[in-house]
Amino acid sequence: MSRKVVRQSKFRHVFGQAAKAEQCYDDIRVSKATWDSSFCAVNPKFLAVVVESGGGGAILVLPLSKMGRLDKNHPLVAGHAGPVLDIDWCPHNDNILASGSEDCTAMVWQIPDHGPARHTSEPIVTLEGHSKRVGIVSWHPTARNIILTAGSDNLIIIWNVGTGEPLISMDDHPDLIYNVSWNRNGSLFCTTCKDRRLRVCDPRRREVVATSFEEPIALQEMDTSNGVLLPFYDPDTNIVYLCGKGDSSIRYFEITDEPPYVHYLSTYSSKEPQRGMGFMPKRGVDVSKCEIARLYKLHERKCEPIMMTVPRKSDLFQDDLYPDTAGPEPALEPEEWLEGRDEDPILVSLREGYVPPKSRELKVAKKNVLDTRPAPRRSMSSCDGGNIAPQLLEKLLEEVHNLRATVLSQEKRICDLENKLSKFTNGTA
Repeated sequence: MSRKVVRQSKFRHVFGQAAKAEQCYDDIRVSKATWDSSFCAVNPKFLAVVVESGGGGAILVLPLSKMGRLDKNHPLVAGHAGPVLDIDWCPHNDNILASGSEDCTAMVWQIPDHGPARHTSEPIVTLEGHSKRVGIVSWHPTARNIILTAGSDNLIIIWNVGTGEPLISMDDHPDLIYNVSWNRNGSLFCTTCKDRRLRVCDPRRREVVATSFEEPIALQEMDTSNGVLLPFYDPDTNIVYLCGKGDSSIRYFEITDEPPYVHYLSTYSSKEPQRGMGFMPKRGVDVSKCEIARLYKLHERKCEPIMMTVPRKSDLFQDDLYPDTAGPEPALEPEEWLEGRDEDPILVSLREGYVPPKSRELKVAKKNVLDTRPAPRRSMSSCDGGNIAPQLLEKLLEEVHNLRATVLSQEKRICDLENKLSKFTNGTA
């Protein structure tokens, strides 16, 4: 009599559980924009959700500890002139958020440690280069201040956020780009496109190095849901989580190097469909509870954390569940990556848990546009008397310089006060 051999895997019994009601984020008006992005991004400090807003686009940013019902007057990050379509937290600075919008721009925002204290409409840098809506923003996994944007103009632009300048442009796609994903060291990225082709691109060579493939190594049949699938891959456990937009379930699979390569693990099901989904970096999971992943499910009016755990009897740190994972320090500077150097992420241990660092300011050093623009012809009107005396000109320039210094000093003072307020509210002072 033959006996079926059960495949050995420590992830055969991954268990999904929704957070309690008091641990959810309630009364959030999730965006109704018709765009196939997750509308949610999360890191060990913050939850960010694209929300409905009149007269433009807005992002709700909450510290993870601010659970419960949301104040209707809670400050928003609202600087876009059109609906926000995609958001992404910087992997090397938990206080830096990027957004793409229908207004054809991408913006980068600095978020104080305790979250915005007032409505924020001034980004630290605006990236302008697309002629149509920007539907994808994606940070480089290992190089500091490098971000990719893709728009409905079928154009991909890679930027240096530290200078606000475009570094690389690629127009190899004949139709709308659906999604972009970097590989682990950021040497390549792959795209999916409306023309039903998958492309692997080398950005520094500015070329597509592979297009589609004849046959998949594995084919997994899913249900007949009409919603787009949002995939989240965990390289530490080799598990991929598939969340259908408009669906009410999360299916997860383990990926291996041997046939059949893709192994179905289980399905987390609930009653309400998801409007979007956020995926916590491994740095943000609770290792004391054997949590290997955490997803943030968007309902119509709330956000619900869902914890994926591997039940263990021991209270000790589980080394096999938590290999060293990608930390917040970048492995490369922008110039090094642009010159052709590649490095894997700098890893950190989760043995003692992960404590997010304090806010680090992103400094943007833009070139002076006056250095490259021709001087405008001055009008010889009767109001200026024909010429401005050199002494008056010097006085005006000195006054402008002093006012600018005063503004920068006050902004620094505001930042210091906000950090002190954060310490008091978090009970660390």
